Amino acid sequence: MKAITLLGSTGSIGTQTLDILEHYPDQFRLVGIAAGNNVDLLAQQVHQFKPEIVAISNPAKFQALRQALAGIEPQPQLLAGEEGVAAVAGYGDAEVVVTGIVGCAGLLPTLAAIRAGKDIALANKETLIAGGPVVLPLVAEHGVKLLPADSEHSAIFQCLQGVPPGGLRRILLTASGGAFRDWPVEKLAQVTVADALKHPNWSMGRKITVDSATLMNKGLEVIEARYLFGVDYDRIAIVIHPQSIIHSLIELQDTSVLAQLGWPDMRLPLLYAISWPDRLPTTWESLDLVKAGSLTFREPDHSKYPCMDLAYQAGRAGGTMTAVLNAANEAAVALFLAEQIPFLAIPRLIEQVCDRHRLDHGDQPTLSDILAVDQWARGEVNRLSQTLGQPTVVSLG
Repeated sequence: MKAITLLGSTGSIGTQTLDILEHYPDQFRLVGIAAGNNVDLLAQQVHQFKPEIVAISNPAKFQALRQALAGIEPQPQLLAGEEGVAAVAGYGDAEVVVTGIVGCAGLLPTLAAIRAGKDIALANKETLIAGGPVVLPLVAEHGVKLLPADSEHSAIFQCLQGVPPGGLRRILLTASGGAFRDWPVEKLAQVTVADALKHPNWSMGRKITVDSATLMNKGLEVIEARYLFGVDYDRIAIVIHPQSIIHSLIELQDTSVLAQLGWPDMRLPLLYAISWPDRLPTTWESLDLVKAGSLTFREPDHSKYPCMDLAYQAGRAGGTMTAVLNAANEAAVALFLAEQIPFLAIPRLIEQVCDRHRLDHGDQPTLSDILAVDQWARGEVNRLSQTLGQPTVVSLG
């Protein structure tokens, strides 16, 4: 049995990971679990899976969690706060840590897991986007594996199995287009939070659903692909694929194109990440190409999705710029979800914050550098949101 630790257990990634563990009781056992605020659901999960160690990142919820687990046997070790989550990440004999924490909050626990020699099933893209210059050297130092657990990078990873070194020419990331793929640009000024959360194909958390609507999720995935697969930005392209059946593609040096297909279901990439290199049989619905019907593609509209271009520019700028981009996006999306700014202010704020970022720590910024610019960018978004002005010219070089 493979020992698993799960970070972010009450979110979309976490609940689907536990669904997998429930269906494969002879393949996996849960060693550790951590969540953010949802005491009731976390307690249910602990009662069902009986991990050895449990953490809740919000210290104010610790006593409620302790009470909810008062009668459980055996009694797990209970921790709270960021330090508690990091302790869970590095605990015990877990072989794989699933990083399902949303946002840059997942960076420090992931680093703790890597230092403890755990392989990472990476469902938190911000870990590499903000912390790639720190994460990758640590991965090499400790000899652990980064196994992509989101659908697009899992598709690329699956297609690369058996491809010889130097055989990859280009990566094609597919995007659903999000909630507004069929909206005219002129209508985006009227977008509500409810509109942005109506993803046409996937069931995801609120933040990532908004990222899908702005296409920032795909821009972030471009940066992540650069770190995961070592491909230059000029060789990573985005294509709108409304049906979300092809999860991404690779082009090889001889122009052969390989794709991974399947129904939109996050359990498949999650299962592959925690079971790799094995392929476990499932009872899930097989892909029926006749039922799927037409598979269509189109170029993304750059005027509709300015966040996509901002991500490419930040990636090419290097240094800490991608950490600034990521933090500014998280802060702007949070303001939008709180109905404090309009939808179109999201790219405008990100643009302005990136334009103001002049710190450059080279290709190898330290963890303290990354954490510092992360906090600066969040504060800058909140400050600028009080006096939204006209968009500025981006200067990321």
